[in-house]
Amino acid sequence: MRRSLPDESATQALAQRLAAKARPGDVLLLHGPLGAGKSTLARAFIRELAQDPALPVPSPTFTLVQSYDTPRGPVFHYDLWRLDGPDALAELGWDEAQDGIVLVEWAERLGPLSPPGALHLTLSHQGTGREIELSGNEKWFDES
Repeated sequence: MRRSLPDESATQALAQRLAAKARPGDVLLLHGPLGAGKSTLARAFIRELAQDPALPVPSPTFTLVQSYDTPRGPVFHYDLWRLDGPDALAELGWDEAQDGIVLVEWAERLGPLSPPGALHLTLSHQGTGREIELSGNEKWFDES
């Protein structure tokens, strides 16, 4: 499914709708070039799950993973931009994180560790806005 995201508020609104459906065991994989909106989407998603619109959500570019306790359970936010390869994920608690909600920026660096039931979100620049393509488990597309 493709959607237009004309501005930052549209990206945040989509993240809030996805957060409403997220449950422990879910994995969201974010793809796209620099500046496409991956961090904006991740921040809004985590803030919605935490029920705190002012929650500081720093980019885990240098720490590689940040975790958050939310009413729905733990959320793990990975940024794999600087990851040497998928083997390095073991040191970052990848296997343990699968029991929570996992959000991954630069998901293409997961290689064979990409979970089969994950939601893939591919963001791209589109004129002055953005576009997103979502693919994966059908639960994410149910409008109920």
